[in-house]
Amino acid sequence: MTMPPFHLAFPVRDLEEARRFYGGLLGCPEGRSSPDWIDFDFHGHQIVAHLSPDEAGHRHTSAVDGDNVPVRHFGLVLPMGEWKALADKLEAAGVKFVIEPHIRFKGLPGEQATMFFLDPSGNALEFKAFEDPSRLFAKQ
Repeated sequence: MTMPPFHLAFPVRDLEEARRFYGGLLGCPEGRSSPDWIDFDFHGHQIVAHLSPDEAGHRHTSAVDGDNVPVRHFGLVLPMGEWKALADKLEAAGVKFVIEPHIRFKGLPGEQATMFFLDPSGNALEFKAFEDPSRLFAKQ
């Protein structure tokens, strides 16, 4: 089954910051743009940074396995090797993690590697990986 790409629009305070972060640091090719928004290819999915400074940033957290997870966040589930390489790249770039790269739900069906960090506008991103990708929707 071919998975259709998703589309996500999110607010940013500055489009050039978003361009450097998503296009530069995360390596997302840029698509269409205007003075008010930029499309990015987020591993085959379309994300759109819209200029809306008052709406940008996360505000609330929720407890998940001992961490305060930003409620509003987005990201990807990567193969474990790519997840590890991204964690190393972000650490080398000096990115400050909201939740450091680690394994969550150890020994449980949903065991996963996870990390959270913020874009320059304060939007939270989570990247995760599973040793066994078939466990993505495993129930605890």
